[in-house]
Amino acid sequence: MNEPQDSHIRNLDARSLRGLAHPLRMQLLYALRFGGPATASQLAEKLGESSGATSYHLRQLAVHGFIEDAPEHGKGRERWWKAVHKGLRFDDALLTDTSPDVRGAAEMVLHEVATTQTRDLSTWLGNRQRWPEEWNRTWTMSSATLRLTPELTQELVEKMHALVDTYRDRAVGGDDANTAQVRIHTHAFPLTTE
Repeated sequence: MNEPQDSHIRNLDARSLRGLAHPLRMQLLYALRFGGPATASQLAEKLGESSGATSYHLRQLAVHGFIEDAPEHGKGRERWWKAVHKGLRFDDALLTDTSPDVRGAAEMVLHEVATTQTRDLSTWLGNRQRWPEEWNRTWTMSSATLRLTPELTQELVEKMHALVDTYRDRAVGGDDANTAQVRIHTHAFPLTTE
């Protein structure tokens, strides 16, 4: 789950990982990162949860520095929340930490990321007919199987991330009617050939 170097990327450590390692917390953070500021009630409705559960987990995310108040959106008593960082950087050393709790939390986070990515793709496949034809011509769900060493695989991953980074600077503002948030998933892992 390596992300490009950026001051808006949160590095996960053992303490922050424990604060994130819950499926609902990850869904809440994801919703705030990609949907913008929201209240616990709005998030509860969106995610099919109780507002009590979302309120509790939002407070836990705030304690660990993943989200913060968004008072510029609030009116009255409702508390608005926003994501602090644009992304997360996962240190593979968390998977080999001496603490079984840290290793378990790291595994849970990785599996939740994989589930979220699968859900993103399934949502697109289920809703693509609602999008204009030009979007239906520009998506991909491709795969390639290469025979590589770990070093060549790392080089490929770094080059893919560098390429994606070149498009961050070219991103179009939100007021262009022909833009959408485009999700890019990259996976690189060895296959068992038995």
